[in-house]
Amino acid sequence: MNLLLWKFISVLNKALLPKIYRKPNLMKLSNLDKAVVGWKMLTTYRYLDAVKESGDKVIP
Repeated sequence: MNLLLWKFISVLNKALLPKIYRKPNLMKLSNLDKAVVGWKMLTTYRYLDAVKESGDKVIP
C-alpha cells in the first residue's frame, strides 16, 4: 500500500509540477521553486524507501 501511494504521488508530481532543471541558474530559485524541489526530493526518497522495503529493485 505504501509503495502504491508514493508511486501515485510521484506520477502526479511528474505530470503537474514544473520542471526546475530548465531554469538557467539553479542558485537563484524563488522560494516556491525551492519548495517544489524539496517536495520532489521528499517524494522520490520515500518512493525509493518503499521499493526497498518491498524487496523490489528500481533498476533491474
